[in-house]
Amino acid sequence: MAESISPKAKVTLYWLEQSRSQRIVWLLEECKGIDYTIKTYKRGKDMLAPKELKDIHPLGKSPVIKVECPTSEPIVLAESGAIVEYLCDHFAPHLVPKRYQDGKDGEVGGDTEQWLRYRFYMHYAEGSLMTMLIIALIMDPFGPAKWSAEIKNAPVWFFIKPITQGIASRVENMFLTKNFKTNFGFLESQIQSSPDDGTYLCGKDITAADILMSFPLIAGKGKIDRNAYPKLAEYTKMLEENEVYQRSIKKAEEASGEPYKAML
Repeated sequence: MAESISPKAKVTLYWLEQSRSQRIVWLLEECKGIDYTIKTYKRGKDMLAPKELKDIHPLGKSPVIKVECPTSEPIVLAESGAIVEYLCDHFAPHLVPKRYQDGKDGEVGGDTEQWLRYRFYMHYAEGSLMTMLIIALIMDPFGPAKWSAEIKNAPVWFFIKPITQGIASRVENMFLTKNFKTNFGFLESQIQSSPDDGTYLCGKDITAADILMSFPLIAGKGKIDRNAYPKLAEYTKMLEENEVYQRSIKKAEEASGEPYKAML
């Protein structure tokens, strides 16, 4: 992918406390040809985003970015995957694997394994893995999310309590346990079979897909059994110890004025 020829751009990241926006800070640290700032917002008592975020984007969610360039009108983007793809297209092409095999540009079936993995994980991170983690945190009364439903310990009449406890246990036993095993086993095999004997999901070099995957894995690392999934546990540790990841954490903490913790 060719380097962007856009004039130097300014990016504003609208950061909601305890959100997944940290991945965008990491990506912005990797981008070339931009200056960026972080504007922070606090959650309300209901743990939802403040209405001011709807002035930026109608969904009122985070992350949201505004891209300003001297030669065009400002662009506002929401959804982590869309933000990551846009920033990579213009400012971080080095985080996207080569798409086509030599001599097969544009051919069906000519895509590289690295790129196919990259495209898959750009959707899998939020579409499959994150959804499962959200359900797990909601069902866990001792989880880190402040707004956990606490179904097992909900204040209900004593004769109803076994029902609420049973629902939570059945969700865990029939859905979460099996799905975590399936997904963690899949990721373990993906790392083991990384192209070119790489240590990242798409090969030897880190990609934007690894950055996008960092949040669900780091936030859910307590659920990863190192004995059962040693490569996945080591991969998660490697992401968390990444120099640019650590730098992005400091940037986020400076902007928000409070310690960062990977939470929903």
